[in-house]
Amino acid sequence: MTTEPTHEPRADKVAIVEEITGKLNNSVAVFVSEYRGLSVGQLAGLRGPLRDAGAEHKVYKNTLARLAATNAGYDSLHEHLLGPTALTFVTGDSVAAAKALVDQARATPLLVIKGGVLGDSVMSADDVKALASLPSREELLARLAGAFQAPLAKTAGLLSALPRNFAYGLNALIQQQESAG
Repeated sequence: MTTEPTHEPRADKVAIVEEITGKLNNSVAVFVSEYRGLSVGQLAGLRGPLRDAGAEHKVYKNTLARLAATNAGYDSLHEHLLGPTALTFVTGDSVAAAKALVDQARATPLLVIKGGVLGDSVMSADDVKALASLPSREELLARLAGAFQAPLAKTAGLLSALPRNFAYGLNALIQQQESAG
């Protein structure tokens, strides 16, 4: 009696697919890059600046990453999951993470940005580079604070001038009354 081989997925691979799916679901953006020719040390060097920007750079087998992308509803990532690819999961500021990844790609020409997703939007490599050129969240907040501060400073100046001008006027009136009187 022959038994047919079972095609049950291995538990370790199922766990990896679940891990990737969880990271995809918890990320505001995911960038895909090719690392062909990079040493382990160079890959490790990429992770620090990305971690500082609120992103995690990980290498997974493409077949497992494709399964996870399908599970998470990101079938659009499949086109980028060819060759030696790494995923950058962004849970923080997507602009800061894109800047960090683009800066690393400039410093390490073997790192090639392939694209990704931001929310529900599919991104090309050029889209990731365009995102990296935007001002960071902190820059935008500083600009917004400056925009609010300018009218408030003018208003404060005007309001402080009212009592001062009133006091000058009142003083002039009193002196006029005294000299006339």
